[in-house]
Amino acid sequence: MPKPRNPISPHSRYREAQKLTVLPLDHGLPVPEVPNGREWSEHERAYWIELWETPQASQWDDATAGIVATLVVHWSEILAGTATSTQLMEYRHLTKALGLTPEGMRALGWVMGDE
Repeated sequence: MPKPRNPISPHSRYREAQKLTVLPLDHGLPVPEVPNGREWSEHERAYWIELWETPQASQWDDATAGIVATLVVHWSEILAGTATSTQLMEYRHLTKALGLTPEGMRALGWVMGDE
């Protein structure tokens, strides 16, 4: 006997349309200071600012700063060619969790707004 359909399952094609959060292209929120505890290079600071100016950052709060900082550190290691496979995997997971990938945006129910 086939398994009965579950319309509330997140993977069901029978569920009602999910409410989407429309992200503003220019949110105008201030960029937080990079966390203390290490020396940040200029390219890391530039990436930090770039991340906090994304439409996705409009949905982040100050508690997200540590997660974003970890993402920046992994990104820097990847570019330097010194990242471990664990750092590569963690970078991939963090970008998805922060909604920085199409898959992550879809999972969070986010869409880009119009200009």
